[in-house]
Amino acid sequence: MEETRPSMSMPNSHSHTTTNKDTRTNKDTRFNDVHSTGAGGSGRWSTKRIAVYALFVALAMVLSFFSFPIFPAAPWLKYDPSGIVVLVCGFAFGPAAAAIISILGFVPHLFTNPFGALISMIVALALSVPAALVYRRMHSRKGAVIGIVSGAVLGVIAAILCNVVITPFYAHMSMAKVIAMIVPILLPFNLMKFAIHGVVTFLIYKPISTLINK
Repeated sequence: MEETRPSMSMPNSHSHTTTNKDTRTNKDTRFNDVHSTGAGGSGRWSTKRIAVYALFVALAMVLSFFSFPIFPAAPWLKYDPSGIVVLVCGFAFGPAAAAIISILGFVPHLFTNPFGALISMIVALALSVPAALVYRRMHSRKGAVIGIVSGAVLGVIAAILCNVVITPFYAHMSMAKVIAMIVPILLPFNLMKFAIHGVVTFLIYKPISTLINK
């Protein structure tokens, strides 16, 4: 009578490979939002990121309406904190995000003060996009300081140029009169404005970035 022996099978290498592949796939999936709509990589659009962008846009819009004078020699020039929002967003999500918030954040003002809104958009772009580019290359506190200073310098230049070129079209002032205001009024006001933006952003950007990137 023939002895029956338990069959011995060799490990299935294909099954082992599939298991490893599935493990890697499951591991990778944890880092991808199931609702993502863009290509892979850190720049991926997701429902969470879109929601955060919308929150930043709304915050920039709201803060842009809260303006107050900070320079006694020119009380008609008002400061608003929206520039802090675009800087923080740029540090958290990069220059593209900074550009989006810089433009959309001032859209409501296009219906009431189109020239002023245009100036605000240009100045916000000049401030936030270069700052975000520098911080993306130098992701440290030193990089944040260099980015803020670089953006502030470009923001001041953009603000003065915009006032010289655009203001005469709607403020019933000659270009010569605006140019005469650069040193005594426009320059000190904008230096104060961007100094406030920079100091507040430096103090709050890290905890906010940590919170929204959890």
